[in-house]
Amino acid sequence: MSARIVFMGSPDFARPSLQRLQADHAVVGVVTQPDRPFGRGRQLAPPPVKELALQLGIPVIQPERLREPAAMQQLQAWAPDVIVVAAFGQILRQAVLDLPPHGCINVHASLLPRWRGASPIQAAILHGDTQTGVTIMRMDAGLDTGPILSQRAIPIQPEDTAGTLSDKLAGLGAELLAETLPGYLAGGVLPQPQPQEGVTVVSLLNKADGELDPTQPAEALARRVRAFQPWPGAYLPWAGGALKVQRARVAVGAGTPGARLVHQRLPALGTADGLLLLEEVHPPGKKPMSGADFLRGNTWEAA
Repeated sequence: MSARIVFMGSPDFARPSLQRLQADHAVVGVVTQPDRPFGRGRQLAPPPVKELALQLGIPVIQPERLREPAAMQQLQAWAPDVIVVAAFGQILRQAVLDLPPHGCINVHASLLPRWRGASPIQAAILHGDTQTGVTIMRMDAGLDTGPILSQRAIPIQPEDTAGTLSDKLAGLGAELLAETLPGYLAGGVLPQPQPQEGVTVVSLLNKADGELDPTQPAEALARRVRAFQPWPGAYLPWAGGALKVQRARVAVGAGTPGARLVHQRLPALGTADGLLLLEEVHPPGKKPMSGADFLRGNTWEAA
């Protein structure tokens, strides 16, 4: 069953869902975040979803807030049968939720009700979950509290970062959306309330969350490095700035929390339980490098 769809999304995670919808339905418009300053030059850069929408020839609007009258007027003019949302970055008001006959459908990167909120992929890695997945849900006024249409799980691999896991879930979400939407629009897939048990909520991340606390166990720090790669990044205070840690692993060894050692020819950090070996780092003002190369040009133990 083909439908008129308005798509709302912004980052790379949302691109596969838009691409798949365009193949099967009439995507009449895209709503995404405004262009933002990016990089050292702070030049305005478009959201990844805007780039794809323009390539596909789909009209795009970029309101700072959906409550802007012009944004609501455009949504009404597009007259969608359903609005599909994937990592849009704004809360939808009730007037928007009520606009399409089939409501608003969200592609959420967790197995709800676990990890409602803004950073479910990072939270799953950070807390040592062994699996995660995607949920297709009908949105309500709450924070990811709407009823579930479908879910699909995948394992979290030991080497997964937030970046690699996001890519996997983006593809999985697009597939599940394509499978679920026709049945939902035809009335054969009925929304089911979320379980009351197992609810967890995660908030927005900021750069300060990436600081590695050596009083924690090494395994928890290694998960933080993976969870915060590529953003906001894990780091240690170093040489008056921040040493970004891009890859790290746990090693058996002795060192007081915070001690800076050399172990297995790599910079190592003493923790509450074992050592954290820094396999790849990004010193301030330099390019990323291996931990071994970092030791050749820097005094780590005395830092």
